[in-house]
Amino acid sequence: MRSMSLLAAVCLTALLTSCARQDTGPRQPVAFSHEIHAGQYKIDCQYCHSGARRGPNAYVPSMQTCMGCHQLVAATKPEIIKVRQLWEAKKPIVWTRMNKLSDFVFFNHQPHISKGVACVTCHGDLTKMPEVKPPFTVNNMTWCVDCHRENKASIDCYVCHR
Repeated sequence: MRSMSLLAAVCLTALLTSCARQDTGPRQPVAFSHEIHAGQYKIDCQYCHSGARRGPNAYVPSMQTCMGCHQLVAATKPEIIKVRQLWEAKKPIVWTRMNKLSDFVFFNHQPHISKGVACVTCHGDLTKMPEVKPPFTVNNMTWCVDCHRENKASIDCYVCHR
């Protein structure tokens, strides 16, 4: 009887543990916290995602960008040790992509940034996210068209479908 109770407790714990993360994004190889970097330390999004102001892709920062700070900062933390080991082995961090637009959709960060659209508008308030969780599905044309209408931006099909 006692072993049945123990088995039930283990199963319940496993079930609850596996369900606890269902509302978060995919697991990343390194536990990166926007809450710490963008929130606590107020590092501007474009410091790490410099491609956003230049063109279509925001890009994930290079290992060199990460190690520029983390040679010294938090160097003994387990996740930073992982990053340093990859850096020394000349291996990239293989991040799991969070958003993927359909092949027939063209999106360019640059015009949005130049018009002053805040990153939080589309990506949610990452300063409060220890783990990234997309606030909505990006393959949602209605959301984009509504935003363009509200901001008096073009809703011509060619803007997004080239």
